[in-house]
Amino acid sequence: MPRPVIGITCYVEPAAFTVWRMPAALLPYTYVEHVVRAGGQPVILPPAGDPAPLVERLDGLIVAGGGDVDPGRYGEQPHHQTGYVRKFRDEAEFELVGAALEAELPFLGICRGLQVLNVSLGGSLHQHLPDVVGHSGHSPAPGEFGHLPVRLAPGSAIAGVLGAEEAAAAHYHHQATDRLGEGLAVSATSDDGTVEAVELAGHPFTLGVQWHPEAGQEGHLFEALVAAASAGRSW
Repeated sequence: MPRPVIGITCYVEPAAFTVWRMPAALLPYTYVEHVVRAGGQPVILPPAGDPAPLVERLDGLIVAGGGDVDPGRYGEQPHHQTGYVRKFRDEAEFELVGAALEAELPFLGICRGLQVLNVSLGGSLHQHLPDVVGHSGHSPAPGEFGHLPVRLAPGSAIAGVLGAEEAAAAHYHHQATDRLGEGLAVSATSDDGTVEAVELAGHPFTLGVQWHPEAGQEGHLFEALVAAASAGRSW
């Protein structure tokens, strides 16, 4: 049977490749590898044109990591540490997430993807997590993952997917959920109380994780997304 089609949002940033240096639509290839290993067909979705109607052609959606969400979307002024805001990406992804939720499309938000989901549903963000938790372990240095365990809520969907009460996680985020969006439930936290995963009740599969599962070898979250996409597809 055909692989279910999994859309993955991407960055638009200056990039160097072969002899060129120019703006590029790009994505860490580990996202692609995980979706393929899980049995899905990845399709990269740049933040251009009108991506929301593509929901009708997708079987699942991943909103990938990236820069900070514009704080104006949750009624705040930017913190001095808020950065890499790309308003064109916000516009595309918020419309895409809204369409995906309305269609009950299987959804996985990763890092920024969780934050887009939360703000889409009326939530807000801590703009600079070290101000809240008193340490920089969630993002220890540029280009360096923090490795903090996360505790999974018993009975939550993510605990069922990972088959554990605690999981190792690769963190690279200086922001996190503050006010929780409507309908979301917290399904994982770190020891300092940071929200590390959320899920949406009443939807077949809508999960957001604040860490970076694409950075590891274990692919349970991608496998669960592809399984949900396969189950919901009209072949």
